[in-house]
Amino acid sequence: MQEMPSVSPARAAAFDILIRVERESSYASELLHSSAQESLSASDHALATQLVMGVLRWRSTLDEQIAASSSQSVKKLDLEILIALRLAVYQFFWLDRIPRRAALYESVELVKRARKRSAAPFVNAVLRRIEKQRHDPTGAAADSTEQLVVAKSHPRWLLERWVNEYGFETTSGICDYDQKIPSTVLRLRNAEADYRLAETGIRVRPGMLLSSARRIESGDIAKLGALLNASVVIQDEASQLVAAVAARGCGECILDCCAAPGGKTLAMADQSPSSAITAVETHVHRARLMRGLINAKSAGASASIRVVAADARHLPFTRDFDRVLADVPCSGTGTLARNPEIKWRLQPSDLADLHQRQVEILKSALGQVAPQGRVIYSTCSLEREENEDVVEEVLRDKKEFRLLDLAPELAQLNVEGKLVWPDPSSLTRGPYLRTIPGVHPCDGFFSAIVERI
Repeated sequence: MQEMPSVSPARAAAFDILIRVERESSYASELLHSSAQESLSASDHALATQLVMGVLRWRSTLDEQIAASSSQSVKKLDLEILIALRLAVYQFFWLDRIPRRAALYESVELVKRARKRSAAPFVNAVLRRIEKQRHDPTGAAADSTEQLVVAKSHPRWLLERWVNEYGFETTSGICDYDQKIPSTVLRLRNAEADYRLAETGIRVRPGMLLSSARRIESGDIAKLGALLNASVVIQDEASQLVAAVAARGCGECILDCCAAPGGKTLAMADQSPSSAITAVETHVHRARLMRGLINAKSAGASASIRVVAADARHLPFTRDFDRVLADVPCSGTGTLARNPEIKWRLQPSDLADLHQRQVEILKSALGQVAPQGRVIYSTCSLEREENEDVVEEVLRDKKEFRLLDLAPELAQLNVEGKLVWPDPSSLTRGPYLRTIPGVHPCDGFFSAIVERI
C-alpha cells in the first residue's frame, strides 16, 4: 500500500491559524492574509481559507457532533485535539470533494504534529464514529429561536437579542447571510478602474448598493497586483456607503477620529480630493501601518491625509473641523460573515463596556466640529446599545447639536447616481442609516448624522 503524504500545507496552515484565533484572540482574516501564508499556493490558500472560515462559522455544530461521539467532554479536550477534530468533521460534511479517509488521516497527523501523539488513537476513534454518520450541512428549517441556534450555529443570547430587536424572520435572514461566504467587493478609485480590471481576467459585476462598487464573480484576486493599490480597494458596500455619506459636501477640513485600518479615510480622500484629512489612530504601530497603507494606495490622495497617533476619547486638536467621522470600535456583530470568530468571543457584558467607550468618543468628536459642521457616527454593529442608545445619550444634554434625518442624504446620493439600491427607504430606520445582512447584500452598519447648530 502506498504511504499517505504528510499533512498538507493548507491543513497545517488552517490548524495553526485556528489555534491562534482561540489562544490569542486574533482575527482569522488578518492571519490568512499575513506574510506567514505567502508561501502557500493559490489553491492551498483557498483551501486554508475555506477550512478556517468554515470551522469558525459552524463551530457549535461541529462541537455537538464531536460531543455525541466522544467519551470525553468537549470542554475538557486540549485545544489542539479539539481543533483537529473540528477540521476533520467540517471536511466530512461540508467539503464533499475531499475523501473522508484523507481528512481523518491528516487530523490524526495534526495531533501528532502538535506533540499530542498520545491522543492520536482517541482522535482516530472519535472520527471513525463520526465518519459513518450523515449530516445535512445546509441546516434544518427553523421555526423558533432554539431551533435557529442549532440550525445556524449562533450563540443563543445573541439570537434572542436580534429576535427582540428585528423579529424572527429578519434574524433568520441574518443567520443565513452569516453562514455563507460573502462576496468580495471592490471600490473603484478612478475612471480607468473598470478597464484595468478587465485586463486582469477577473470577472466582476456591478455593485448592488453603489455605482462605485464591483463584486468579484470569478478569478484569482492575487492577480489584482498593483491594481489593488492604484485603482481599486477591497471594501464592503455598507462601509463604502458610510464613507459616501461622510464625504458628501464635507468642506475643507475632515477629521477621521477612529481611522484604522484606513478604508473609509481613503474613500473620503478619493471622493473629496480638495479636502485636508486628519486621520487618528490610538496605537502608534497601527498609525504607522495605516500611514504605509495610505502611501501605498496614494494615487495622489495621500497628499491630503495626515495620520496622527492619539486617543479618540481625548482628541488633541485646537482647531475645529467641517466634518468629523467617528467610526467607533464596536462589537462587529454586523460583520459575522467575514469575522465569524466574533460570535464565539463576544460576551453580553462586553456591550456595556463598548457603549461607555463609544459615548466618550462621540462626545470628544462633537467637541471638534465647527458650527454648521457635521459629525457622522457609525458602527458595524447590530446592537442598539452601540448605536441608537449612544447617540441619544450623548445628545440628551447637548442643546447646541441636532440629529439629522439620513433619508434626504441617501436621496441625494441616489439623484447623483451614486446610490443604486432600488429601495433606499429600506436603508433607514427612523433618522438613522441601518443596513442588515440578509435584508441587504452587505455587512450590517449603523450611521447617524449630528449637526452643530
